[in-house]
Amino acid sequence: MSTCTQPGCTGSILDGYCDVCGSPGDPGASAGSVSAVPTATVGAPATGTAPAQPVPNGAPCGQPGCTGKILDGYCDVCGTAAGAPAAPVAAQADPVSDHGASVATSASRVQSAAIGSKRAGSSGTGSTRRTRAGSQRMRAARLGAGLTSVPPAPPVDAAKAIMAHAQVPEDKRFCSKCGNKVGRSIDGTPGRPEGFCAHCGQAFSFTPKLQQGDLVAGQYEVAGALAHGGLGWIYLARDRNVSNRWVVLKGLLNSGDPDALAAAIAEQQFLAQVEHPAIVEIYNFVTHEGAGYIVMEYVGGKSLKQILKDRMRANNGSYDPLPVDQALAYILELLPAFQYLHDLGLVYCDFKPDNMIQVGDAMKLIDLGGVRRIDDQESAIYGTVGYQAPEVAEVGPSVASDVYTIGRTLLVLTMEFRGYQGTYLHSLPPVDQTPLFQQQDSLYHLVAKCCAADPADRFASVDELRTQLLGVLREVVARNRQGTALTSAASVLFESPAIARPITSWDHLPKLREDTTDPQYGWLSTISDENPRQRLKDLDKAPEDSAEVWLARCKAALELGESAATKSYAGNLLAADPWEWRALWMEGLAAVQQDDWETAKASFNAVYQQVPGELAPKLALAFACEEGGQPEVAEALYQTCAATDATYVAPSAFGMARVRAARRDTAGAVAALDLVPTTSRGYTESRQQRAEVLLAGSAMDLAVLDQALRTIESSSVDGPTRQRYTVRILKEALPVVAKNPPRKGVTIGSVQASEHHIRTGLENALRLLAREAHDLDERVDLVNQANAVRNWSLT
Repeated sequence: MSTCTQPGCTGSILDGYCDVCGSPGDPGASAGSVSAVPTATVGAPATGTAPAQPVPNGAPCGQPGCTGKILDGYCDVCGTAAGAPAAPVAAQADPVSDHGASVATSASRVQSAAIGSKRAGSSGTGSTRRTRAGSQRMRAARLGAGLTSVPPAPPVDAAKAIMAHAQVPEDKRFCSKCGNKVGRSIDGTPGRPEGFCAHCGQAFSFTPKLQQGDLVAGQYEVAGALAHGGLGWIYLARDRNVSNRWVVLKGLLNSGDPDALAAAIAEQQFLAQVEHPAIVEIYNFVTHEGAGYIVMEYVGGKSLKQILKDRMRANNGSYDPLPVDQALAYILELLPAFQYLHDLGLVYCDFKPDNMIQVGDAMKLIDLGGVRRIDDQESAIYGTVGYQAPEVAEVGPSVASDVYTIGRTLLVLTMEFRGYQGTYLHSLPPVDQTPLFQQQDSLYHLVAKCCAADPADRFASVDELRTQLLGVLREVVARNRQGTALTSAASVLFESPAIARPITSWDHLPKLREDTTDPQYGWLSTISDENPRQRLKDLDKAPEDSAEVWLARCKAALELGESAATKSYAGNLLAADPWEWRALWMEGLAAVQQDDWETAKASFNAVYQQVPGELAPKLALAFACEEGGQPEVAEALYQTCAATDATYVAPSAFGMARVRAARRDTAGAVAALDLVPTTSRGYTESRQQRAEVLLAGSAMDLAVLDQALRTIESSSVDGPTRQRYTVRILKEALPVVAKNPPRKGVTIGSVQASEHHIRTGLENALRLLAREAHDLDERVDLVNQANAVRNWSLT
């Protein structure tokens, strides 16, 4: 092994290249010999060799693939000496990586500890077998958005799903035209499965048309019947043309009329273009013996209706709703599928627990028989009583009617919704009679907006619903977990609270995020934000009075303290768009500025109902209720905020402590302040507030005084503040200790609870305060106090 000849390099030549700088060695040098001096080196040539010709600056580098130039004898890219022999192409490494980083700075040059096959002893020529399974932390379940866990549903073997006896119970037989009972028993004689309705004459048949072994369209071999639905029997079959995969055949209406059948198939061909991982896939449309069938993907899971039935059976026949967090997780998983359909101009129409299938930890939306185009005014409308929106019969289905079915389905999943197909067909049960609504306020507002009587009052889109439902899920999970929030989630509508201190004014509340899709957003970015008066003048020149322009005017008026102007601007925005809840938010802030707590409560509560998954309206409403004479409501809202999001913990904890301290619940107030984490900017202030709460309820209790002083001593308050609290606490303790000396070992903070030690502690604290005092009279007074409290001595 020879030594590298590059100036300043201490490496050795290994396999033709330096193991430090990477420069090529002298091909003619033998192992252990000193490398020849590079041709470009200045100095006398070796004996017997021709004088080396210097390479001029700017000459191209001679190394293959290098784009550098010679500078002072060396390439300015690869560093190779001028005139050095070309490195073999197969062995030469590219001096610059694909990303432009030098090989010299690449992490590949850093030695790595042995792991995996290297530690297991593989020689690199074969493979090793892993003997231990890896961690599962990277495999997160889809259901629950990482917030909660939902038990997976085991897959259902298709062959075992076939009905042993394909028949429809008599109590399930109804006329498809008029809805009257058909095929029922009479005087003990079993009802006929086929016939004509006695009321309207419509033919009915509850006998399967396909039997095991039938070959439909020369491709699908029927295995048996799976179920009987609103459009007839549903069959399981094997697709002979595609790996014998399982498929489902579902009948189409109008099977008796060839022309009507062809039209029905043509009308539903668009379903074959629907491709979404959460929607059952439509493969084909076929006919067999005059009947039409949709061929679709077989989903081997459990419907939510079946899961509810299983829970009821396990609960001795009593209804056992799903836990709220699980129900929300199920719905959340399917909302992107709804948005996908709506983006295609389609509406689902018939959403209910029957049409939600859980497969493992995923969900599928099945039964696309009711899907239709939003602008379709001719096709039949499918829906289910108790789920369908009230306006569908008159104006047809819409995005709003789909949102309605989602809300109704969520209720059926989370509670025993008695009367949902009768008494409460188009309404919700009263809150005071519904424990779920009393316990889950945000969930109630979410469902109430989904199921509003007027379609315009519902969520404008499924994406909007999804954002709020996710926020409600976070609250529900936090409530179940209890304690304070460990994480935070950014809101698309509000900024996080700007302060980690007690809320005392309107500008301490979270601010609205700007809507970047507003038509005047670009123009507004040119307006200076320094002088609110000038800003108002500039805003009067806006090209258009968009929502963000009105909100900017509200903000400027608030900063100027002009509450009446703020309300006027907000009123103009509401006149232009009665559903613009951000205007109500501004009205609420103006009311806080005026100490008009009733208006503030009404405004913030309206915002809460419009965006029930947001925490900002809850925090604002809590503050308004605290100041407006409803402390119990305020405390509950503060608790929700503190438990749900880490950025809301500090302001909520201070508010909760104020409410509890006002009713003389010292322990509760202290517990609230202890929620503020040490990492919070408000932690030091929370320690001071904690000491204040303890002192206010101490009643000369040495144990409480001890806790108060320890709170201050363990905090990072400044020196003068620490000494003032020490003086205050020890002055309260002195007469108690002097009158009834406690047992030995009792302390007040770091001071032993004896008259001598307390006087010493008081004297030291007062003298430290005197040193910090800037006013002479104050300094003299503090020294006099120290002298008055000092222990007596013989000197």
